[in-house]
Amino acid sequence: MRHPFRTAVLALLILLPAAATPAHAAGGMVSAADPRAAEAGRNILREGGSAADAAIAMMLALTVVEPQSSGIGGGGFLLHHDARTGTIGSVDGREAAPASAGPDRFLGADGRPMPFMSAWPGGYSVGVPGNIRLAARVHARWGRLPWKALFAPAITLAEEGFKVTPRLNRAIANTSKYTNWQDFPAIAALYLKDGEPAAVGTLIRNPALAKTLRTLADEGPDPFYTGEIARQITDAVATTTRNPTALTAADLAAYQAKDRPPVCGKYRAYKVCSMGPPSSGALTMLEILGLLERFDIRKLGKDNPVAWHLIAEAMQLAYADREMWMADADFVKVPVAGLIDPAYLAARSRLISPTHAAAKYPAGNPKGAEPRTASPETEPAGTTHFVAVDGEGDVATMTSTVESGFGSQLVAGGFVLNNELTDFSFAPEKDGAPVANRVGPGKRPMSAMTPTIVYDASGKPVFTVGAAGGQTIIMQVTKAVIAHLDWGLSAEEAVALPALFRAAPAVALEDGTAIVAMKPALEKLGHTVVLGKNALKANAAERTADGWIGAADPRSEGVWLKE
Repeated sequence: MRHPFRTAVLALLILLPAAATPAHAAGGMVSAADPRAAEAGRNILREGGSAADAAIAMMLALTVVEPQSSGIGGGGFLLHHDARTGTIGSVDGREAAPASAGPDRFLGADGRPMPFMSAWPGGYSVGVPGNIRLAARVHARWGRLPWKALFAPAITLAEEGFKVTPRLNRAIANTSKYTNWQDFPAIAALYLKDGEPAAVGTLIRNPALAKTLRTLADEGPDPFYTGEIARQITDAVATTTRNPTALTAADLAAYQAKDRPPVCGKYRAYKVCSMGPPSSGALTMLEILGLLERFDIRKLGKDNPVAWHLIAEAMQLAYADREMWMADADFVKVPVAGLIDPAYLAARSRLISPTHAAAKYPAGNPKGAEPRTASPETEPAGTTHFVAVDGEGDVATMTSTVESGFGSQLVAGGFVLNNELTDFSFAPEKDGAPVANRVGPGKRPMSAMTPTIVYDASGKPVFTVGAAGGQTIIMQVTKAVIAHLDWGLSAEEAVALPALFRAAPAVALEDGTAIVAMKPALEKLGHTVVLGKNALKANAAERTADGWIGAADPRSEGVWLKE
């Protein structure tokens, strides 16, 4: 039986001139955190779409079915490999602070940083959404199908409805309680039924979102930033009962997605590429890998506590640099080359002992760095990741977010608005010096999103991975890269492998998994160890002798599908 997503796309394409449907090679695949989004991406591939087209379609579909994690009211980063040219590019669709957001945005009347729960829900936390401008930029560079075709699966889901999954049900129950949805009637109307979280299996329709998507499909991205949709966004932020503020028409009209140079480094015989500033993902991951280069992680193996001890030590040092040196490079000088310089990494690696944990983990002094103070950690867990590979060999890997569960709790045009500004450091100064990741008009908050593509020695892409979960993203992705390259695990095994995280000054082990058995050994090596249960969620793909195959985290509801 033909799937309704595919039927909708086929019906649309029948109305287009024959020349608008390009020929394509079969053999693509997709992976996403929700089966309905994966299905949307696969069907776009089947209709001749590129990997970039499929990624956009999945982002749009996730707006409908995974509103707690991502969507057009948020932003993201996309990394793309062009098989024809052999080049890699990345697009920054990170949300930007409005003109009203100065360094004191999250300071209370007493001049001290607000509690997170006071800053999160409502208008103060909303940044200018970037995903629609990102989608337009990506489609212009690497798309094949008409722009309108990419919206058909999401429109079908919004109009005909989708069923609530266990993960969405839990998100509604938890978030509505913590943020008090009595103050947010628009989101309550969508996801509460008779005042209670929509039960698993409940059919949810979102006609307002369908209307928004149809407008964007028919008219392109501009209405989101200069038209009626833009007005709905500004009204939602200005009229909310919690932290109302100004996010103006000028803020929206000024927003642009930006091409950024990917940040790449060598690890063993591989080249590993990911997203540069304002994301800290590539730099932090490449630092960790560079610090581990001199150790035989492969020989130690995944079941040896010493291997995880070394990973933990590298993580602590890299995160110290993350807090000190990384932010939006359009506003703050980020020593990108210095942080991944082999000589710098070799010197930092000498701080790691294979026999005991260090007493402290100071930030380094990379070439090109300017004096500043460290940014306190922020970034709550949330987000989603998805991957597409088409039959031509193009790879698109994107991490997308609205930040915390259901973003700011505000809804405009049927979609959730982000709370991305809470990724800034709330304190603008520390020890009398400006914090790199302080709030500023037009500035993009530092992110942990780490969409990654790995190349073999011949220059072919062989592995791609990304994750959701706030600051845990970097370690989920780094763990998967090490597991795949050093320990020979498949993509599926690599994302499923239990994880280790930073819980400064401690090391956190994923509770309820086999890695917990290493706690005594790590403590004997000098680590303070805690157990943590995070909402982990990774998606990946690997090149095999039989073509690309995908992986979806067993902790999630995700799937991968072959074209």
